[in-house]
Amino acid sequence: MGSHVPKLELDKIDRRILALLQSNGRLSNLEIAEQVRLSPSPCLRRIRRLEEAGVIRGYVALLEPTRIGLGLLAYVNVRLDKRHPGDGQGGSVIEHFRAVVDAWTEVVGCYAMAGDMDYLLRVHVRDMAHFSHFMQAQLLVHPSVVDVKTSFVLDQIKETTALALP
Repeated sequence: MGSHVPKLELDKIDRRILALLQSNGRLSNLEIAEQVRLSPSPCLRRIRRLEEAGVIRGYVALLEPTRIGLGLLAYVNVRLDKRHPGDGQGGSVIEHFRAVVDAWTEVVGCYAMAGDMDYLLRVHVRDMAHFSHFMQAQLLVHPSVVDVKTSFVLDQIKETTALALP
Protein backbone atom coordinates (compact mmCIF):
# COMPACT_ATOMS: atom_id res chain seq x y z
CA MET A 1 0.00 0.00 0.00
CA GLY A 2 2.92 2.31 -0.59
CA SER A 3 4.24 2.79 2.95
CA HIS A 4 7.71 3.62 1.56
CA VAL A 5 6.45 6.21 -0.91
CA PRO A 6 7.30 9.77 0.13
CA LYS A 7 4.24 11.72 1.21
CA LEU A 8 3.30 14.70 -0.95
CA GLU A 9 2.79 17.88 1.05
CA LEU A 10 -0.78 19.05 0.52
CA ASP A 11 -1.85 22.61 1.12
CA LYS A 12 -5.38 23.83 1.82
CA ILE A 13 -6.24 24.19 -1.87
CA ASP A 14 -4.95 20.68 -2.71
CA ARG A 15 -7.08 19.23 0.10
CA ARG A 16 -10.15 21.14 -1.14
CA ILE A 17 -9.57 19.88 -4.71
CA LEU A 18 -9.26 16.31 -3.43
CA ALA A 19 -12.42 16.65 -1.31
CA LEU A 20 -14.36 17.91 -4.33
CA LEU A 21 -13.10 15.11 -6.57
CA GLN A 22 -13.86 12.48 -3.92
CA SER A 23 -17.44 13.69 -3.69
CA ASN A 24 -17.91 14.04 -7.45
CA GLY A 25 -15.21 12.82 -9.84
CA ARG A 26 -17.17 14.18 -12.81
CA LEU A 27 -16.65 17.83 -11.91
CA SER A 28 -14.99 19.77 -14.70
CA ASN A 29 -11.75 21.61 -14.14
CA LEU A 30 -13.68 24.87 -14.49
CA GLU A 31 -16.16 23.85 -11.76
CA ILE A 32 -13.34 22.83 -9.44
CA ALA A 33 -11.39 26.01 -10.15
CA GLU A 34 -14.42 28.15 -9.32
CA GLN A 35 -15.03 26.33 -6.05
CA VAL A 36 -11.41 26.59 -4.87
CA ARG A 37 -11.10 30.15 -6.17
CA LEU A 38 -8.33 29.53 -8.69
CA SER A 39 -8.19 30.22 -12.39
CA PRO A 40 -8.55 27.06 -14.53
CA SER A 41 -4.87 26.75 -15.58
CA PRO A 42 -3.32 26.66 -12.08
CA CYS A 43 -6.15 24.39 -10.93
CA LEU A 44 -5.45 21.94 -13.75
CA ARG A 45 -1.71 22.04 -12.96
CA ARG A 46 -2.50 21.11 -9.35
CA ILE A 47 -4.76 18.24 -10.41
CA ARG A 48 -2.12 16.93 -12.82
CA ARG A 49 0.54 17.15 -10.06
CA LEU A 50 -1.74 15.17 -7.73
CA GLU A 51 -2.29 12.56 -10.45
CA GLU A 52 1.41 12.30 -11.33
CA ALA A 53 2.35 11.97 -7.65
CA GLY A 54 -0.10 9.07 -7.31
CA VAL A 55 -2.31 10.88 -4.81
CA ILE A 56 -5.16 10.53 -7.32
CA ARG A 57 -5.02 6.90 -8.50
CA GLY A 58 -7.79 7.15 -11.07
CA TYR A 59 -11.40 7.99 -11.77
CA VAL A 60 -14.24 5.46 -11.66
CA ALA A 61 -17.99 5.08 -11.71
CA LEU A 62 -19.19 3.46 -8.49
CA LEU A 63 -21.89 0.89 -9.18
CA GLU A 64 -24.69 -0.17 -6.86
CA PRO A 65 -24.16 -3.96 -6.55
CA THR A 66 -27.83 -4.80 -5.93
CA ARG A 67 -28.88 -2.92 -9.09
CA ILE A 68 -26.67 -5.17 -11.21
CA GLY A 69 -27.73 -8.41 -9.55
CA LEU A 70 -24.98 -8.76 -6.92
CA GLY A 71 -27.16 -8.91 -3.81
CA LEU A 72 -24.87 -10.79 -1.42
CA LEU A 73 -21.71 -9.38 0.14
CA ALA A 74 -19.39 -11.63 2.13
CA TYR A 75 -16.10 -11.09 3.91
CA VAL A 76 -13.99 -14.23 3.81
CA ASN A 77 -10.95 -14.79 6.02
CA VAL A 78 -8.45 -17.21 4.49
CA ARG A 79 -5.50 -19.01 6.03
CA LEU A 80 -2.89 -20.67 3.82
CA ASP A 81 -0.56 -23.59 4.40
CA LYS A 82 2.69 -21.81 3.62
CA ARG A 83 4.54 -25.13 3.54
CA HIS A 84 2.66 -26.08 0.36
CA PRO A 85 4.96 -26.21 -2.68
CA GLY A 86 3.28 -23.27 -4.46
CA ASP A 87 2.36 -23.31 -8.12
CA GLY A 88 4.78 -26.05 -9.15
CA GLN A 89 6.70 -23.61 -11.35
CA GLY A 90 8.95 -22.06 -8.71
CA GLY A 91 6.43 -19.52 -7.47
CA SER A 92 5.67 -19.26 -3.77
CA VAL A 93 2.34 -20.17 -2.20
CA ILE A 94 1.66 -16.50 -1.61
CA GLU A 95 2.45 -15.49 -5.22
CA HIS A 96 0.24 -18.28 -6.54
CA PHE A 97 -2.66 -17.43 -4.23
CA ARG A 98 -2.45 -13.73 -5.10
CA ALA A 99 -2.45 -14.53 -8.81
CA VAL A 100 -5.55 -16.72 -8.65
CA VAL A 101 -7.39 -14.25 -6.40
CA ASP A 102 -6.73 -11.55 -8.98
CA ALA A 103 -8.49 -13.68 -11.59
CA TRP A 104 -11.60 -14.36 -9.47
CA THR A 105 -14.18 -11.78 -10.56
CA GLU A 106 -16.26 -12.31 -7.42
CA VAL A 107 -13.40 -10.96 -5.29
CA VAL A 108 -13.44 -7.16 -5.34
CA GLY A 109 -10.95 -6.67 -2.51
CA CYS A 110 -8.11 -8.76 -1.11
CA TYR A 111 -6.02 -7.69 1.86
CA ALA A 112 -3.00 -9.38 3.44
CA MET A 113 -3.67 -9.48 7.17
CA ALA A 114 -1.77 -9.74 10.43
CA GLY A 115 -3.12 -12.22 12.96
CA ASP A 116 -4.60 -15.69 12.70
CA MET A 117 -5.73 -15.41 9.09
CA ASP A 118 -3.56 -14.49 6.12
CA TYR A 119 -6.06 -12.77 3.82
CA LEU A 120 -9.40 -11.01 3.95
CA LEU A 121 -11.47 -11.22 0.78
CA ARG A 122 -14.42 -8.95 -0.03
CA VAL A 123 -16.72 -11.01 -2.23
CA HIS A 124 -19.76 -9.76 -4.18
CA VAL A 125 -22.05 -12.48 -5.58
CA ARG A 126 -25.64 -12.82 -6.81
CA ASP A 127 -26.92 -15.05 -4.01
CA MET A 128 -26.05 -17.94 -1.71
CA ALA A 129 -25.98 -20.42 -4.61
CA HIS A 130 -23.41 -18.25 -6.40
CA PHE A 131 -21.40 -17.96 -3.17
CA SER A 132 -21.53 -21.72 -2.64
CA HIS A 133 -20.26 -22.31 -6.18
CA PHE A 134 -17.46 -19.78 -5.69
CA MET A 135 -16.40 -21.45 -2.44
CA GLN A 136 -16.57 -25.04 -3.68
CA ALA A 137 -15.26 -24.57 -7.22
CA GLN A 138 -12.64 -21.91 -6.64
CA LEU A 139 -11.57 -20.99 -3.11
CA LEU A 140 -11.74 -24.33 -1.29
CA VAL A 141 -10.08 -26.26 -4.12
CA HIS A 142 -7.00 -24.02 -4.00
CA PRO A 143 -4.27 -26.39 -2.76
CA SER A 144 -2.81 -24.08 -0.10
CA VAL A 145 -6.09 -22.96 1.53
CA VAL A 146 -6.38 -24.64 4.95
CA ASP A 147 -9.00 -22.54 6.76
CA VAL A 148 -11.81 -20.22 5.75
CA LYS A 149 -14.18 -18.19 7.90
CA THR A 150 -17.01 -16.24 6.28
CA SER A 151 -19.16 -13.36 7.51
CA PHE A 152 -22.17 -12.20 5.52
CA VAL A 153 -23.29 -8.57 5.48
CA LEU A 154 -26.82 -8.18 6.83
CA ASP A 155 -27.09 -4.40 6.49
CA GLN A 156 -24.75 -1.73 5.19
CA ILE A 157 -24.43 1.06 7.75
CA LYS A 158 -21.69 3.06 6.08
CA GLU A 159 -19.65 2.73 2.93
CA THR A 160 -17.56 5.47 1.44
CA THR A 161 -14.62 5.76 -0.88
CA ALA A 162 -13.73 9.20 0.48
CA LEU A 163 -10.63 9.34 2.66
CA ALA A 164 -10.28 11.80 5.53
CA LEU A 165 -7.95 14.60 4.49
CA PRO A 166 -5.67 15.83 7.29
